[in-house]
Parts: sequence; C-alpha cells; structure tokens
Amino acid sequence: MKTIAKSSKLANVLYDVRGPIVDAARKMEDEGQKIIKLNIGNLAPFGFEPPEEIVADMIRNLPDSAGYSDSKGIFAARKAVMHYSQQQGVQGVTLEDIYLGNGASDLIIMATMALLNDGDELLVPSPDYPLWTASTSLAGGKPVHYLCDENNDWMPDLDDIRSKITPRTKGIVVINPNNPTGALYSNELLLGIIEIAREHNLVLMADEVYDKVLYDGVRHTAMASLSTDVLTLTFNSLSKAYRSCGFRAGWMVISGDKSVAQDFIEGLNMLANIKLGSNVPGQWAIQTALGGYQSIKDLVGEGGRLRRQRDLAYELIMQIPGVSCVKPKAALYMFPRLDPDVYPIQDDRQFFLEVLQATRVMLVQGSGFNYHDNQHFRIVFLPQEDALREAIQRLARFLEAYRKRHGAKS
Repeated sequence: MKTIAKSSKLANVLYDVRGPIVDAARKMEDEGQKIIKLNIGNLAPFGFEPPEEIVADMIRNLPDSAGYSDSKGIFAARKAVMHYSQQQGVQGVTLEDIYLGNGASDLIIMATMALLNDGDELLVPSPDYPLWTASTSLAGGKPVHYLCDENNDWMPDLDDIRSKITPRTKGIVVINPNNPTGALYSNELLLGIIEIAREHNLVLMADEVYDKVLYDGVRHTAMASLSTDVLTLTFNSLSKAYRSCGFRAGWMVISGDKSVAQDFIEGLNMLANIKLGSNVPGQWAIQTALGGYQSIKDLVGEGGRLRRQRDLAYELIMQIPGVSCVKPKAALYMFPRLDPDVYPIQDDRQFFLEVLQATRVMLVQGSGFNYHDNQHFRIVFLPQEDALREAIQRLARFLEAYRKRHGAKS
C-alpha cells in the first residue's frame, strides 16, 4: 500500500512541550512510575484553582450556552476586554476590534493565517513560545528568529531584529512577559521595537498572556498603549492569571491605524465566521474574571505561593555547579543554562530524555523553544515546594554523575 505521509506544512512544526519526552514519560507512568512534571504551564494539576466566582458564573450561564455565539464572541465578554484595554492605556479600541477564541493559541493561528502569504516572513523571538513558529509555518510563512540576549536579561536585540528584516517581512512577534525566560521588557525596549515596525510598516503581534504574573513589584506595560499608529494585535487569555487553562477562553485586540488594514481585518472576520465562534461557557468567565478580585496578586506577591516557588527553584538551580540562570521577573518559568565546558551535550533532546529516565523528572530542552545551542532547558516552577525541591535535587544528582562520567571541569 502507498504510504500516507503528513503534510509538508508540518516540516517546521515543533511542540516539544508535549513531544517525544512527554511520550516517554507517559509510557513510564503506564508502568507505574511517578513522574514530576516540570514541562508545561498547566496550573490545575498543581492545585492552582480558578477563582470561585468564575466557575459560578460559568455554571449559572451554562443553560444558555448551547448555541453558537457571535463569531467574534458574546457581547458582555468583548465589552469587558474593551474596557480592560482602555484601562491599560490602549487608545481607539472599539467593540468591533475584539475577537474571542479558544485560548490565545486559537487566535494566534487565526491571525497568522490571515496575515501571511506563502513565503512571507514573520520575526519571532528565540527562544520562543513554539506555537508562534509552528503557526507561522502552518500559514505558509517563514519564521525568522531574532535573538534575545541572555547576557542582557534575555532582552530582544534591536540590531538583530533590524538585520533580519527583508522585503518579505510582514510583522514582529513580541512575547512580553516572556515564555520561556520569564523576562519583562522595559518601555524603552518596547518603543525601540515599535519604531522598527513603524519604519518598515510591519504588524506587531504582542503576546501578553502573563501580564499579571509579575514578581518583585515590577510593572507590565501593554505594548499597544505605546503607539496609536502602528497596527498592533494583542493576545491574552484566562489560562494563566486566572488558572483556567482548560476553559479555553482568550482574546485578541486590534489597535493602531486600522484604516490601512481593512483588507487584513476582513480576512480575520472571514476566519472568525468560518469557525462559527469559540467555546461559549469559557466566554462567560471573561467579564467576571477581568472585573473581579485579582487573586493572582496574592500568589505573586511577597509570601505568595508562586513567588515562594520561583525563589526556591532559582535558589536550588543556582547551587548546581556549572548551571546559571537569569532570575525571572514574570511568568511561570525559568530558562537555565548548562555550561558547555562542564556539560558537553551533543543532543539536548536525548540528554533530557536521559534525565527523565534516570530521575523521573520531566523537563523541556532549549531546542524545543527554537533555541539551538544544546545548553538550555525550561523549568516550570508550579509544583508544591516539597515536590519542586525533590525534582531539582534529583536533577542535581544526575548532573553530578554526568560531570564525573564525562570528566568535565567543575
């Protein structure tokens, strides 16, 4: 029989957050082994529950949720997003500029499909949230990765961004706060990226899903609040700040000069109509979430659970010889580096598969975030402190054995 192959569009699609290492972990679990999972920012399995009022409103409105909503989403939720954007200082946003989707990921895919022709280029950070690279490829475009500089707290390199712009470049993706590094960008840096987009007539795509998951008193600035002329698409969701990953409720906001983008916006409307709207029960949670008590502040503030776990993970990882890490200012992750003189790794995916098999701790290698140096990995610091301590201690013992086995420098 003729072999049925996957589409060539999947050639550059990578999502190792749920990839081969996860498949191996699943087999180990089937054998009765217990895995500590530091691979994905899924809050519910670690005891982070959504606010009660969100769940109550979803239940209350469930009898009215069986039909399709408007293709852009229900009125109350879109109005809440509009008000939230205005509170952030974003100007000129109307109800028609709001699109609801099954999480931010759904809308990212829709936006790249509407924007890119075959061969068009989209500037994406490296390391990245791999959905951006994948969705660009699936849309027929070419993801071009610009450098985020570890020696500068993982800030995007403006000169590198400029050097990678070509006549086929259509936009710049900015992930702030950043996944996987936990970096938070300054207003000065954001204004620098905006100026590049202005100069080259590029669309800005601002992924701001972690805008409330902030530590040490830092403040996040919505990128769209810093310009009124550059077309900006802002993506956000309930998944992280409201611990509601499974509710699949996200939004996209269009701002800036929309007069030059009417054809593109028509394309977005066409795609929204084709999918007939998003998950209605999740939409009912949006107004309550944005207008209610922001309990995320209790988790990230001094003494809060997320703050404590971030501090513990950072402290423990920095104690391991040959491991360094930029302390995250935001989000749920850190992106440590293994010194190549101490850990001569040839294949980081294989290396972290060995870590899993030896320690029963599941991590994601740096190449899974389109950062190809074999020396980085992402830690998710969501488990309770005892489990987090145990996981990093197991990793430390594995790395100690690796150093001895390879005769690496201490």
